[in-house]
Amino acid sequence: MLLDFDITQEIPVMEHFYTIQGEGFYAGTPAYFIRLAGCDVGCHWCDVKESWTANKKQLISYKALINTIKKTPTEIIVITGGEPLMYDLSTLTSLLKLNDYQVNIETSGSYPLSGNIDWICVSPKKFKVALPEVFTKANELKFIIFNKSDFEFAEKYYQKFLELNPANEQKIICLLQVEWSVKEKMLPQVIEYVKAHPHWKISTQVHKYIDVP
Repeated sequence: MLLDFDITQEIPVMEHFYTIQGEGFYAGTPAYFIRLAGCDVGCHWCDVKESWTANKKQLISYKALINTIKKTPTEIIVITGGEPLMYDLSTLTSLLKLNDYQVNIETSGSYPLSGNIDWICVSPKKFKVALPEVFTKANELKFIIFNKSDFEFAEKYYQKFLELNPANEQKIICLLQVEWSVKEKMLPQVIEYVKAHPHWKISTQVHKYIDVP
């Protein structure tokens, strides 16, 4: 029952679909993706630049979205973008939890955390600072490696995370992921870096290898 919530509200969605999670800790797991429209981070290598702008034509009601999700056997919802935390996710995530879905989010961490979320993947970007109150709550930190300077950028965030969690109360999975267009050049460097710095793991874009969205 959804009667305790306002299900007439809408949110701009660029696309939503049932697929296989291709990245991070849940790689290989079936999941329903909700890609919200709107982003002001502006990564030059972004492979979904279509998600940067939001318009009224993309608005979809929570009720319609959840009814569509219910037609699939998914157990996990991934809210991504764009930058999903540009929006207050309280109502949407509460509705999803009410329907017994696990709610995961992928964010740059540049906006305050909102909503009832089970798994937080923060992927900080050089172009907009991740908020400490967000990345210190992350279950996984994921850094995109486009060039050599990205290794130093990733280490700075990792060290900051340790400083803000001296008792190591929040366990963290630390991932380095090669940007797809430079994988031939940078993957060997990532492999060697992870071997030399074993607090990192490699995340690969499995969905691109198996050719799913």
